[in-house]
Amino acid sequence: MKNKLPKILITAYAVNPYKGSEDGTGWNMIAQIAKHNNTIAITRKNNQPAIEKYIAENNLPQADQLNFEYFDLPYWMRFWKKGGRGALLYYYLWQIGIVFFILRKKIKFDLIHQLNFHNDWTPSFLWMLGKPLVWGPIGHHPSIPKKYLIQSAGKAAYYLDQLKWWTKKGFWTFDPFLKITKWRAKKIITINSSVQKVLNFSNEKEVRLPAVASQNIQMTNKKNVDDKFNVLSIGRFVPLKGFDMTIQSFAHFYHQQTEEGQSRLQLTLIGKGPEKNKLQRLAEKNGVAHAVKFIDWMTRTELDEYFQSSAVFLFPSHEGAGMVVPEALSFGLPVLCYDNIGPGEFVNSKCGMRVAYSTPEESVVRFSNNLNILFSEAEVLENLSIGAKQHFKNEFTWAKKGEVISQSYLDVLFPNENRKVENTTNMKVCLG
Repeated sequence: MKNKLPKILITAYAVNPYKGSEDGTGWNMIAQIAKHNNTIAITRKNNQPAIEKYIAENNLPQADQLNFEYFDLPYWMRFWKKGGRGALLYYYLWQIGIVFFILRKKIKFDLIHQLNFHNDWTPSFLWMLGKPLVWGPIGHHPSIPKKYLIQSAGKAAYYLDQLKWWTKKGFWTFDPFLKITKWRAKKIITINSSVQKVLNFSNEKEVRLPAVASQNIQMTNKKNVDDKFNVLSIGRFVPLKGFDMTIQSFAHFYHQQTEEGQSRLQLTLIGKGPEKNKLQRLAEKNGVAHAVKFIDWMTRTELDEYFQSSAVFLFPSHEGAGMVVPEALSFGLPVLCYDNIGPGEFVNSKCGMRVAYSTPEESVVRFSNNLNILFSEAEVLENLSIGAKQHFKNEFTWAKKGEVISQSYLDVLFPNENRKVENTTNMKVCLG
């Protein structure tokens, strides 16, 4: 019997240790997976400088278990791609090309894992290699409720959103390679409850794991700076994020307070996007422009300071995920969100408050009432703050993601054995 670790081959289109969103997720998940497995990760060539710089400058205990390969399609197959334009089509072709790259390099592995992009409506072609396949985390943004989107952005935005939704449904229904992928995958890692419903695969294959996390829990949380009740919201200023609801709910809450109470209130919106001017006008229309601060993106240190000085995170987003939710929880900020398949599945009654979809007007009132409870009842705010930190620690650390994914590998490779994940950066496990 020989001592060795499982050899995992990961394909990840977006990987960058210096970025957030999908790139940061790719890096953090790979780094955590490598704590438990011999890991080879294949990503795009444009990610190579950042990855090599980070590894050279940081002492990673799992470095001897982590290797990268870099692959891009030839120029004649990608000259038309400019930034985000054409990214989805290029990704589709990249996934086909990577199969031949692996064969040409004669890479040996026990299991292959397609890690990202995170959408569930473009297939993998890694099943062609004949090894056990793990797919995900995958998911999708749901269709934004009609009443909310029309009120926020108009009928044109609604029809565009519907077009995107029906495009996804077309892939789910008709793409033969997507059907083969879900059939051949041994485990499918899903970011929310809707993925299994639209793809229609067996319960035994699903590993539920939201593709969002944050760094270590933040123990210094300085709320109520200068006796202020700071409400924080972060994201791109686009209809999907629901910032119109953020402003209207804050305004409704603000105008219910006494003059002394109003003097303590502040709403901070951090981000940028095409809706910014519209949102600024909405704040003026609702009589709270003087209490609403708009801030562009900032450094990590500056952002942490805003988390630390805030009392609550207001996030009425319609998306299927929400990268900033774990960050807010790590700082002990109760999260106010919709009871939906995105943030609503990340938040429970011990760390936040959820509002069911009804009408935009009713949602404004309910978010406002929740803000008022947290503003006026210090004990409730404190209990939810404690719950937020605990929920983050239990569910939303990158280490937790690495453990869950690595356990899914063992379940695939050794289905009849009760093998449990251990941190193997300083040890080897015995495989038959």
